[in-house]
Order: sequence, then C-alpha cells, then structure tokens
Amino acid sequence: MLSRRSFLRTTAALGAGVALGGTSRLAGAAFGRQRKPDSLPYPTLPEGTDTLPEIEHVIVLMMENHSFDNYLGVLGRGNGFRLRNGRLTNWNPYGPDRLYAFHMPNTCQFPAEPNQSWNASHIAYAGGRMDGFVEASGPVAMGYWTEDDIPFYHALARTFPLADRWFGSCLAQTYPNRRFLMAGTANGIISSSTEAILVPPPPNGTIFDRFAAHGVSWKNYYVDVPSAAIILETVQKYPGNLAPVATYFADAAAGTLPFFSLVDPAFVRGQSEENPDDIRVGETFAASVIRAAMQGPAWPTTLLIWCYDEHGGYYDHVRPPRAVRPDDTPPMIHVPPDRPGLYDRYGFRVPAVLVSPRARPDYVSHVLHDHTSILALVEKKWNLPAMTFRDANADDLLDSLDLVGPPAFLDPPTLPDPAPAGSCTPGDPGVIPPPDAVVPGRA
Repeated sequence: MLSRRSFLRTTAALGAGVALGGTSRLAGAAFGRQRKPDSLPYPTLPEGTDTLPEIEHVIVLMMENHSFDNYLGVLGRGNGFRLRNGRLTNWNPYGPDRLYAFHMPNTCQFPAEPNQSWNASHIAYAGGRMDGFVEASGPVAMGYWTEDDIPFYHALARTFPLADRWFGSCLAQTYPNRRFLMAGTANGIISSSTEAILVPPPPNGTIFDRFAAHGVSWKNYYVDVPSAAIILETVQKYPGNLAPVATYFADAAAGTLPFFSLVDPAFVRGQSEENPDDIRVGETFAASVIRAAMQGPAWPTTLLIWCYDEHGGYYDHVRPPRAVRPDDTPPMIHVPPDRPGLYDRYGFRVPAVLVSPRARPDYVSHVLHDHTSILALVEKKWNLPAMTFRDANADDLLDSLDLVGPPAFLDPPTLPDPAPAGSCTPGDPGVIPPPDAVVPGRA
C-alpha cells in the first residue's frame, strides 16, 4: 500500500480503463427517505432544465484535512469552542490527565499526525463521546489555529455565510470523502490507497457523467494531479476537461469559466494543507483562487464553495449525526482489525464558507450539510437525476443565498492578505503540551 502522496506521484501512469458496472440493487425502503436514486428534483420538468439562472458558475475549492474547531473554533462565529470565563473548556483524556484544546505553536504540522484513517476516525468518535482524538492520534489532535495564523480564512468566514454544520461525508480518509463529492457514494472504499483508486466507478456513475449527458460544462483545474483521478475512469473518459490551474486564473479573468469548476491545490508540493504542510502556503493559494473569482467579470453569477474533504484527525466537539446510507455497497473492511461501521454516519465537521454576490450577509447556516450538498445544488440547477440516496436527500445549500433581492456582495468585499509563510519548517510544529497540561488555555 502506497501513501496518498506517493500514489499521487504515479497516478498518471496507471493503466487501462475501468468499465462502469451495472445498476446496483438499491433498497430504498431501508433508508426511510422520500427521494430515490435516479429521481429528479423537479419531476414535472425535463432533465437538463435550468431552474437557477441566477447561478451560472459553481466553483468548488476543496482543501485537505482540517476540522471546523481546528481552524474556526475560536472565530467567535458559529458553533465553535466552548468558553467559560474566557477560557476554553474542550478537552480529551491524555493518560490519567486532561489535555485541553491549545493554540498550535506555529503553522506547520507533524508528518502523518494526526491520523484520519477509518480506524482512527472511529476511535476518535468514541461512540459519540468525541473524546478519542488523543487516543487515536496523539496530543497534536487537540491543536488549533487563530486569526493571527490564518487571517484570510477568518475574514472570509466572518464576511460570507459560514456553514457550521458541514460534515465530512464519512468517517474516513480523503479518497472516500472526495468520492462522495463526485458520485454521492464512496462505493466501498475506506482509504487513500492504490487499491482504493482502482475500485471502479459506482454503478450510477459520477456527476461528470451527468454533466456530459446534458452538455453542462465543467473542468477540473489542477496543479500537480487532478482530484478527479480518485475515480480513475473520469480522467480517462474526459481528458479534455482537465486543465492546469493557470487556465483557471485565465478563464476567471476572461469570464469564461465553465458552469462547474473543481480547483485543486498542489497535493504533492505542500499546498493542500495536509500534514506536514505549512497551512499558510495553502491559505495563500486559496486566497488567490477566491480573489480571482471575485474580481472576474463572471462574479455577479458565481458561487464559490470553500471547504475541506475531512478533518485530518484534528479535534472537533460536535458529534456527527446519522446519515442516509448512499447505497447497498458496504465498506471494504475486515472486523477485526478494522472497526465496524457503515456509511450511515457523517464524518467530523469541516470548515465551509459560501462565497457569492448573492450570499446572505451576517448569516451562519446551521443546516446539516455534507459534500453531497454540492451535488444536490447542481442537480437542482439542471434538474439532473440523483445518483444515490445520499445526494437525493441532501440539502442544496440555498439557505445561504438570496436569489430574489439585490445581491449584497455585488461589489466584492476587501479581505486581508494571508499571513506570509516560511516562518516554520513543515514537519516541525513546535512543542506540543505535555500530558499534565490540565489547566484550560485562553482562547
């Protein structure tokens, strides 16, 4: 098994195409939901009908591996850390003691710590107690960053609608969560391994197949490897829809972005914010992508979604709720050594902000979202059939937008520059508090 980064270096060399499977047996009654796969948001309208003309461009900027509390817990907006007399009260057991959430010494991270694997995520969940993060990943899991560390992100989350109940789609790693973004299901995978990448697409295909069937334009802009390669057949079927990130900036400046843009950071070269990256490098990249959208001529009809694939092993205090199982494909686990589970619970919360001229000012969305909410939005826009039970029943994000009144952010707001990177060494986050750190730290 290769590491995710090692695999990404060799993705382009992987071999022949993977055929789509047949139609899956989908027992809808087992999930107790109204809508089923292949149903339309508007059954009386033809497929491909544009029902949201106010939104002509959707941009998804999905970064890597941070929880809501880890980035925005001390934002002071949304459901962040608990405070008592100005001090944080969130903690996890650390041996016989308590380790309270603490401010990270710098903006760099350990290599491979904390851990967001299937087992580590289920250990951290701890049956809903949310007190297994240190056990799963060590004390660094309780670290967080502040506005001084990531000023652009904090300003973004104070200006535009913040979604404080946006959960990862499952308690697992990058690849299964990004498969939910693209197909509404992980289709059995639980890891970011070569074996996982070679698992065929789910029977109902991907959102890119839906786009192709109805002539909806899309591109995956990337730096070193397109994330669409997580479902390998996608890059084999649609090579013309892949473009270097320089093309994104040119298209944004010219007002020629497609309807759907998936913009990826450099996964291999330390820009994605995955450990051991300096998170300021990723923030700088993200700021450039977001500013390009806001400053381009297509801004009046654009919605950009900034979010993260999963929590990266970092602590979050909100218990992930139960989720509708997307299909009848179980996770590829062996119990033991794997922890038991299904795709019937969301992953931990991740940062998410909706950036648009039509965003509601001073708004925090407490609506339950996950990555399939993006699918629900674009399916509603074009009246496309759902792929799985999960996207069929996901919320469509429209609570954060005002599509009737004058756009509140038609003139893009001024946001602060990201803090400069380079003051720390990736892999060296500084000194982590010892196990006897039992005094709550100040926010």
